[in-house]
Parts: sequence; structure tokens; C-alpha cells
Amino acid sequence: MKTVFSLLLLSLLISCGTPSKKAMNITGTIDGLRKGTLYLQKFLDTTLVSIDSFTVRKDKPFSLGDDIDYPQIYYLYLDKEDGDTLNDRITFFGEKGDITINSLLKTFESSAQISGSENHVLWEDYQAMLRRFNAKSLDLVKNYLEEDSLSLDVREAKFDKDSKNLLKRRYLFALNYATNNADKEIAAYIGLYEISNVNPKLLDTLYSKMSENVKNSTYGVEFNKFLSSLKEDKKE
Repeated sequence: MKTVFSLLLLSLLISCGTPSKKAMNITGTIDGLRKGTLYLQKFLDTTLVSIDSFTVRKDKPFSLGDDIDYPQIYYLYLDKEDGDTLNDRITFFGEKGDITINSLLKTFESSAQISGSENHVLWEDYQAMLRRFNAKSLDLVKNYLEEDSLSLDVREAKFDKDSKNLLKRRYLFALNYATNNADKEIAAYIGLYEISNVNPKLLDTLYSKMSENVKNSTYGVEFNKFLSSLKEDKKE
């Protein structure tokens, strides 16, 4: 009897001393980091808050987590304790399960390798295309500044027309991308934060194509509230 009681007591002590696993668990390494603190952050309402932290020593693997209900954007912030805050935050789409983030100290943001999140894979593809649009926008500015065979008025008119066309193409891409991935939470995020000023009818169509799970997600609920506010404003 004493043996059984002892085993039960030992089991209780072990379970109490073991941290409970979060719904989302993030592990990884920052190669080259000898000393610093990593903070897992997200927006609550309009405030960016830290919800977990881990002190790194000599390339030690880190572990962070959050009791997430639905996929959403998170930030991995690195405090290197040297005053240098350049490129110190990695943006990623977090979701339930195990996520791995490995990066380098010197190129913390740009060299981040992230796996374990389906929404993040879609997020990376989306961001890659946006970088192409940004590059084309820079080309338009360059052509405007360097073109000397046309009058200033003609150059300005051309630049204005080309810029509007490029912006329209960017919005159409974002809308199509969200629609094609309407079964993932990134669709609601794009509708809410990337193309909120497009024709409300197009946003309504996007929302109608979302799965019920996405509609009930954090961004899905907020997107629905936003659409409702647009309809109220129209009545006034």
C-alpha cells in the first residue's frame, strides 16, 4: 500500500514540476547568438505585447509558446542587449502545433527558416509576390526621374497612370490570392489588413467564399465586423 501511495505521490510531483505544453510551441536556434532574450509578441487590440520570453546563452536552443485558438500573426523579437535594434524582429503566421524557427544572428530577419505552419507558407508566397510589386514601383520612380526625352507634364501623367495601374494589379492579386486560399485564415487577414479599401462588394464576395472555420477565426470575426461597419456607414 505504501508503495502504491509513493508512486502516486511521485507521479503527482513530476506532473506539477513539468510545464504544461502550449497549444502552439516554437523551438529553434539563433546561430551566433551568445547572449540575448527572445520575446514572442502579438497584437492585443492595437497594442503589441510580449506573451512569452526565453533567455539564450551560447547558441542554446530556445522554446516559446502560446495558448492560441486560431492562426494569427506573431513576432519573434530579439533583444541582443547591445543596443542594436536593426532587423531584430521576425514576422510569422503562428498556429496550433509545433513550429520551428532557425535563423542567424547577423541576418536575423532575412535568414529565418520557419516550418510547421501552413498559413506561414502561404504568407511567405504572398510576401514574395508583394516584393515584386514593390520592385516594379521603384522602377516606375526610376524611369520618371531619369526619362529626359519627355516634358515634365507628360512624364507626370505617365507616372500617375502607370502607378495607378500597378496598384490596381496589386489589389487584384491580393484579392485573388485570398479567394484561392479561402479555407485558410490568411484569407481573412488579407481582406482585413491588405485590401480593406477595395470595393466592398468584392470584400463581401471574398467573405462568402471563406470556410466556416475561417469565418469563426480571430481575423474572420474581425473581418465580418469590418464589413458590417461599411454597410452601416453606407446607410448613413
